Amino acid sequence: MSLIDLEKPLSHRTPSAEPRKNTPRPSWLGLVEAMHIAPRAFLPLRSVNSVSIIEGLGIEGDRYARRTGFLSERIEKRGDTPNRLVTLFEVETLEALERDHGVRIGMADHRRNITTRGVPLNHLIGRKFKIGQAILFGTIATPCKHLDELLGMKLIGLLTNRAGLNAGVIKSGEVRVGDAIELIEG
Repeated sequence: MSLIDLEKPLSHRTPSAEPRKNTPRPSWLGLVEAMHIAPRAFLPLRSVNSVSIIEGLGIEGDRYARRTGFLSERIEKRGDTPNRLVTLFEVETLEALERDHGVRIGMADHRRNITTRGVPLNHLIGRKFKIGQAILFGTIATPCKHLDELLGMKLIGLLTNRAGLNAGVIKSGEVRVGDAIELIEG
């Protein structure tokens, strides 16, 4: 059995107690580049230097912890809330959008909570990882048409397989800009 429950759809999987076997040590060490929260949907995200990530809730003060995010009701109906408490996005994707497509968006524009550097987020799908003092587990994130509508540009196709990561919270903890992001073995 793998780290996640394979009987459930990918978006509903949670980590099992069984460790992965023969998994090579990652060659990366990621960092928290920036963090953003908003109290409710449609409001601009504001930059913060630290957050409290709370098991079963998400990021204290953020729209998804308050269940006032754009997708909160839809996520709740699907029973997917525990897997989508924190969202992450790679700064390398922002850099690639500008370099390869001439599309420039800021770190708050992607609407994810945590912007990372140096960690391949897709490698964390179905895996446990530590970020600051918190322990999370990754689930797949898909591009959102809502982002296209908010920014007035077509990003959904450009973000296929690069839409970031949703995460559930295994252990609460403080996270600060500059904190390490590390895979938890086993």
